[in-house]
Amino acid sequence: MWGSRSNRGNDSVDCIACGETIRRSDAREYDKEGDRWDRKGKQFEYLCKGCHTDLCHQPRDELEGLLVDIDAGGLTEVEFLDRYCEAVEERYGPLDHER
Repeated sequence: MWGSRSNRGNDSVDCIACGETIRRSDAREYDKEGDRWDRKGKQFEYLCKGCHTDLCHQPRDELEGLLVDIDAGGLTEVEFLDRYCEAVEERYGPLDHER
């Protein structure tokens, strides 16, 4: 029913955060869509254990969609922050700067 897993993990992968080449069996899978359980047709990226530990593991519901909507990939830092704040305020209401 299930295929053998004995051949998995012997190849090497590159950590997308630091660039270190590590054995796949020592890496942590990263799914930018946030759904690592639905594996059909996906190609995962990988993180070394150290970089995976350094990640924020809080939920990121709607974040990927918001970043795509503001076309975040090619923006300067100032442009990104302006668009991001604007999009968050449009979706969720005014930001509370008085805390």
